[in-house]
Amino acid sequence: MFSLVVLGILAKASTVTASPTQHEDLSVYVNPFIGTAGPDGTGANSGDTFPGVSVPFGVVKLGPDTTEMNPSTNAFAGYTPDGNVTGFTCFHECGIGGASKYGVVGHMPLTTLSGVNVLDNATYQQPRVTMDRASVGYYRSDLANGVKVELAASDHAGFIQYTYPKNTDRIVLFDVSHNLPSLAEFIKSQSYSNGQIEVKKNGKRVQGWGVWRGGWGGSDYKIYFCNDFDSTPSTWQYFSGPWNAPDNPPSPSTPVTWGNASTNPNGVQGGPDGDDSGDRVGALFSFPGKTTVVKSKIGVSFISVEKACAFQSEIPSWTLNQTVESTKKLWNDDVFSKISVKESTKNDTRLTLFYSALYRMHQMPSDRTGENPGWVSSEPYYDDYYTLWDTFRCLNSFYLLVQPQRGIDMIRSLIDIWRHVGFMPDGRSGNHNGKVQGGSNADNILADAYVKGYTGGINWKDGYKAVWTDAEVVPPPNNDPEDASCTDNQGRCGLPDWINLGYVSTTFSSSISRTVEYSLNDFAVSQIAKGIAPHDYQKYLNRSGNWKNLWNPAMNQYNTSGFLGPRYPNGTVITIAPQDTSYTTEGLPWEYTWTIPFDMEGLIDKMGGPDATEKRLDLMFVPNLRTTDLGVGVGSGTTLFNPGNEPSFGTPFLYNYLPGRQYKAVNQSRVNIDENYFAGSNGLPGNSDAGAMDSWMLWQMLGLYPVVTQPVYLILAPWFEDISVSVGGSYTLRIKAKGLSNNSFFVQSLKVNGKTWNKSWLEHSDIAKGGLLEFVLGPEPKSWDTGAVPPSPGHQ
Repeated sequence: MFSLVVLGILAKASTVTASPTQHEDLSVYVNPFIGTAGPDGTGANSGDTFPGVSVPFGVVKLGPDTTEMNPSTNAFAGYTPDGNVTGFTCFHECGIGGASKYGVVGHMPLTTLSGVNVLDNATYQQPRVTMDRASVGYYRSDLANGVKVELAASDHAGFIQYTYPKNTDRIVLFDVSHNLPSLAEFIKSQSYSNGQIEVKKNGKRVQGWGVWRGGWGGSDYKIYFCNDFDSTPSTWQYFSGPWNAPDNPPSPSTPVTWGNASTNPNGVQGGPDGDDSGDRVGALFSFPGKTTVVKSKIGVSFISVEKACAFQSEIPSWTLNQTVESTKKLWNDDVFSKISVKESTKNDTRLTLFYSALYRMHQMPSDRTGENPGWVSSEPYYDDYYTLWDTFRCLNSFYLLVQPQRGIDMIRSLIDIWRHVGFMPDGRSGNHNGKVQGGSNADNILADAYVKGYTGGINWKDGYKAVWTDAEVVPPPNNDPEDASCTDNQGRCGLPDWINLGYVSTTFSSSISRTVEYSLNDFAVSQIAKGIAPHDYQKYLNRSGNWKNLWNPAMNQYNTSGFLGPRYPNGTVITIAPQDTSYTTEGLPWEYTWTIPFDMEGLIDKMGGPDATEKRLDLMFVPNLRTTDLGVGVGSGTTLFNPGNEPSFGTPFLYNYLPGRQYKAVNQSRVNIDENYFAGSNGLPGNSDAGAMDSWMLWQMLGLYPVVTQPVYLILAPWFEDISVSVGGSYTLRIKAKGLSNNSFFVQSLKVNGKTWNKSWLEHSDIAKGGLLEFVLGPEPKSWDTGAVPPSPGHQ
């Protein structure tokens, strides 16, 4: 029936030997469990990926919520392989960190009420008796109470099917207050605020709303729901009870108040509108003994109950398989068919890595066009940017090339958020901006589209105003309890220093990494200004060089001198160890010193020229040189380069800026993937980060890597013999690799659109309307790249 993946083990999907084509069901190569487990097979140190069901960029992401057995970590996406199930809910993130979000709107099947307190999920949580199973569009859990749970989903609706064992009660518990707490980080934890529930149609329908707060975007968010069962329950009851904080959970003795249609003819509401500690509310449904299977459709909306009910029409049938097949077709048509691969000998592992990455790259952000509760607009609306700090480096460039309408719509949504909120987000969730990890990285995404010539309805005058706001307007304080020095939900908190001092001083947290990121941000602003506001161009280009103001030649390690280091507001330079992370976000000064892609010429000069730069770059990949625990990137190993987190993404490919050294970038790309990506549940070296980690791998397998804010792609080497990529909406980019094998992957020669090529980079115009890249690969390194190195447009 379905091609299933069981907890990261790819089930045998087919005995067909033909390589995949655009007409094949490519979903069989997707393992939804990749990234759901850590090195020990539990949820600790996993990629925090979501294995449940969804459509591309769907609002609904339906899956299980489980307990986290390791108290030092959180079930960020709801799922852990070893935890007990507490419910099946419609909202989740994929591959996130920082704080849990959502895990709301859903229910839980029970077979008895003996020993159960409906307000305490510890009294009814269920282990799973077999490993969960999943394929694109389908999910299954088998609970210890004997209930088989099967899930499917559309864009705004979920389909849940419970099959109960014989001789048990058939109960469904709907707890409006249910959400994912952050047990390891209470300061950022979600909590329930208020809710309302009303049962109608003799128990076949339950509708209402819930309000929750906290998580990555800390403000309240409200979701309306409308749940229809396929059969009428024999009895039902309302329940309610006292609000509790996430660090003060209920107990088996927590008092429960019961109600019904007579005592509560209009349903139950936890507290008056605006209450942030309303009573918890829910309903309990019991179905007749002859009812073996209970099905439900849950529509959700950010606008109204009426819209939530109407969204159920996205799932017209009560037959689960019809929704599964519809969702699978959507993924094949809209996502997987965009890239087809041909091989003389099929490699299932690589195909699984490739198409599973493509799958995760299309989970977030959520396309909530028409579902914006904040303002009325004709512009597209996306939420759950989690976060642009992660995705700007290569994922958004992928959307522009391969999914251009999606990429353009996201940019339009970012600009529209600026129009109504005042700032574009760096992170955004629950319809609120937050959180900023460094710079204003929406600037980079807009510039990337601008320099590549994308329009598609983008108002570039407003786009420039949006990035200008980031560059000039200090965001208002938001009293972040984690960082008193900075506004953490939008804009650039360090602007006062940036404008007045030419760097971000130690007055602000992460002063080194903020300086580096603000430099790239201002370069991005300059690129849009060049066409929209030419009088501003030189100003922001000059400011993009401020990274040089942190260059400290006294910082040294491993016979290498000169790194970016901190400075006090009075200008005093502070000499620190290059592995001291006191002034950076999730990375070493060793890593951040490399992140100047717009002025590699200037960086190479600072480092003493190409030869010295090459020696320093080689050090990044030597084992056992890193002595600092970064706390991020479960597969980060012991090198200074961290393959498990974004600051290091571009570092292996900087060899392309050194004449004749492109082969070293190819070699590192091979090492990166072979040592850090796997087809099982422990398959990612760090958080997926909304598909950022996955896109980094996928670009390398295509043999290219984008240089964000520039119309430039660095050339690597493809991992497949023949790749066809849909680009620009209606064109095909063909990438062919002659001589490719596991031991033969170094570029010997290259033709681009029929022309012999000796540069280690391409321009966007070379492939924007399709094209042909013809690689000849061999087992030995070759310095074929004798032409001009990639540009440094920020160099002055």
